[in-house]
Amino acid sequence: MTVVYQDPSRSINERVEDLLSRMTVEEKVGQMCQMDGRRDPEKWVREKHFGSLLHVLGEASQELQKVAEQTRLGIPILFGIDAIHGHAFCPTATVFPTQLGLSCSWNPDLVEEIGRITALEASYTGMHWTFSPVLGTARDLRWGRIDETFGEDPYLVGVLGAALIRGYQGHDLADPHTILACAKHYAGYPGTRGGRDASEADITQRNMLSTFLPPFREAALAGCATFMTAYQSIDGVPCTANRWLLWDVLKEDWGFEGFVVTDWDNVGRMHTEQRVYATMKEAVRAAAESGNDMIMTTPVFYDLAVELVREGKLDIAHVDEACRRVLRLKFRLGLFDENRYVALEEGGQVIGCAAHRRAALESACQSIVLLKNEGDLLPLSADLQRIAVIGPNADDVRAQLGDWVSWSGQLGEHAGARARESVVTVLDGIRARVGPGCQVSYAMGCDVLDPDTEDIDSATQLAKQVDVVIVVVGDNLSLNGETHDRANLDLSGRQQDLLEALRSTGTPMVVVLINGKPLSIPWIARHVPAVVEAWNPGLEGGTAVAGVLFGDRNPSGRLTLSFPYHVGQQPVYYDQVPGWHGDQKYVDMPREPLYAFGYGLSYTTFVYADLRLKAKVLARGEPIRASVDVKNTGPRAGSETVQLYINDVYSSVTTPAKELKAFVRVDLSPGERRTVVLEVPYEALALVNCDLERVVERGEFEVMVGSSSRDQDLLKVTVEVKA
Repeated sequence: MTVVYQDPSRSINERVEDLLSRMTVEEKVGQMCQMDGRRDPEKWVREKHFGSLLHVLGEASQELQKVAEQTRLGIPILFGIDAIHGHAFCPTATVFPTQLGLSCSWNPDLVEEIGRITALEASYTGMHWTFSPVLGTARDLRWGRIDETFGEDPYLVGVLGAALIRGYQGHDLADPHTILACAKHYAGYPGTRGGRDASEADITQRNMLSTFLPPFREAALAGCATFMTAYQSIDGVPCTANRWLLWDVLKEDWGFEGFVVTDWDNVGRMHTEQRVYATMKEAVRAAAESGNDMIMTTPVFYDLAVELVREGKLDIAHVDEACRRVLRLKFRLGLFDENRYVALEEGGQVIGCAAHRRAALESACQSIVLLKNEGDLLPLSADLQRIAVIGPNADDVRAQLGDWVSWSGQLGEHAGARARESVVTVLDGIRARVGPGCQVSYAMGCDVLDPDTEDIDSATQLAKQVDVVIVVVGDNLSLNGETHDRANLDLSGRQQDLLEALRSTGTPMVVVLINGKPLSIPWIARHVPAVVEAWNPGLEGGTAVAGVLFGDRNPSGRLTLSFPYHVGQQPVYYDQVPGWHGDQKYVDMPREPLYAFGYGLSYTTFVYADLRLKAKVLARGEPIRASVDVKNTGPRAGSETVQLYINDVYSSVTTPAKELKAFVRVDLSPGERRTVVLEVPYEALALVNCDLERVVERGEFEVMVGSSSRDQDLLKVTVEVKA
């Protein structure tokens, strides 16, 4: 006779409760544990009943699933992986631009499609779960993980994060080619002091509710299956022990029904690094009681949690609730039934296929931001006969792909090597793009860091012999990514010397930036006529950059992080609060960023006119409905991102001078005019007051619409709210 939990015809809740009633304390606690599957994985499954493993791909995952099936209750393993911008730990998978690059597309549909492709490719290697998206609102550019964010605006982060979640999870988790999403790092992770990863964050609850929590709320509303606790502490309390975050806000206020997983050894760090618990046993108890449902790579959690339950010091109800949440998702994924095993052999036709590479190319093209184009140097003429491609990142595969790929270090010697020919660098892309009548020469010029590899003189001589110089500079994984925070945002090594030497030749120069974060580049902005920001554009990045340089693609990317003149100018995010004495600036530096949030150029021009509101007075619950005419006044078709900001003119607490509340991408042919309609829900006008209540206050609101967050790019009207 089939028992209830093994019967697919029964409801998931019935199956979960039946299985839970049959489990021992040890089996329940085991389901709360996740371990690195590269280290004695069978031990954790057979002896400790661990519910999840990470860093196990392909045949190894299927063999371990068989081991789990042979245990007393046959509970399947949940396999997780960091598929951050594509399933990039798989050496044949498609690698997309990083989250920061993707965010500059301002295209939720594109982001959702990338999530779908990532889920499909990951599923064919036995994966069920990705630790993505990162939903931190970026604050300090020195932070190493800025490249993993969707930028500095909480509204945009929430919109794009929800889109990526929908892509990963699809319409039905029982579809074998969907994977669980994980909203991380919950919460306030980018708000640490000095951009220092995983350290203390001075964030008030009002700031949390206003700035850092809104994207996570959007994730919960989008049905995100799992949340991951952040490393850092807030006002002395580690996020992993913050019951207000994990229970009061997430599970009670937002009604989150999935499960919460800690980040890597968060529980152990509360004892060994943050030192808020004198013993590991105390840390384990705090983690279990605060609302964590799965513990990542803290193996002692298992024995200590079992001991605590046996001693009566940990209520079994906490364990039951955590186990219930984990099991519920395993049943929803179909892991107890037809989806326990994967047809791995079919993956070869899907992973890294031509269609997915086309999506990688499209995403790279839409991520590129044209920062400067003086004298219309770009697009480059088809008549060029000699081009020099110079710079340390022109042919550096690792710099181009960025963090969280098969060689970025997280998997160590277990990572598979990616074939060099699978990646199109900027040099590759330019060589493939030019015709047979154009000669492309290359010189590295200097290294991003190492002065011993410099050859600036040879690069300068080469620049004198060509029609145009394309210089590719930026940073690499030694200067950005996890555990690589920076104190200086200038170009590193002798890259600045290289640029100045090349400019002295008088040859027209284009700078292409391959980097994981905005850098301080005021010299480039002053002296170089054309500047292209490409971020870490993925495996088709070289094709995308070449397409933009030669005009095959009209650049449409818009910045989601502001560029500073100097590192000491921080913070430069656009949504600042007014009230700065000193004429709103430093005595030696402007307040405004070098390049602002929302900014980006095109090979055509757009003109905005006639901003109008459907109603200039709003009753309670009524949305703002704004219309504006946008016309393509240039010679080429192009995509424009129309952005709407609001300002609560007078409020009971200080609020930003402007906040993004809506946006839309429009494609316009030369001479085409279109009326663009944007709507802002009434609730989006709310602020968090001193009592931590989210309220819409009566009074005037400025409505600003235009092409960027800069005042000179915005039209403005006023609406009165009768709250």
